[in-house]
Amino acid sequence: MRKIILASMAAAAFSLTACSEKTQDAAADTATSAADDAAAAGDAAADAAAGAADATAAAAGEAADATAAAAKDAGNAVEGTVNAAGDAAANAGDKIAEETKKAEANDKK
Repeated sequence: MRKIILASMAAAAFSLTACSEKTQDAAADTATSAADDAAAAGDAAADAAAGAADATAAAAGEAADATAAAAKDAGNAVEGTVNAAGDAAANAGDKIAEETKKAEANDKK
């Protein structure tokens, strides 16, 4: 029984030795291909991340410019409203003074 087991083991060892060189070459090729694929995927991811960062920075700059322009427009609108309110108050004051003079003139009659 021992002889059969030893003979089987020896036969398996010889067949593995013959196959192992081919297997090692195939495994090396597979590993090299996988490493190349991983490197290419890493490069693509890095390029995509850099592009996304650039796009985000550009969008943030545009948003800041738009916000500044909107704030300037809002400031102009507020200034215009304040000026209009001031003019309306001045006109109302003039109208009150005018009507007061008319009322005083009527009281004297």
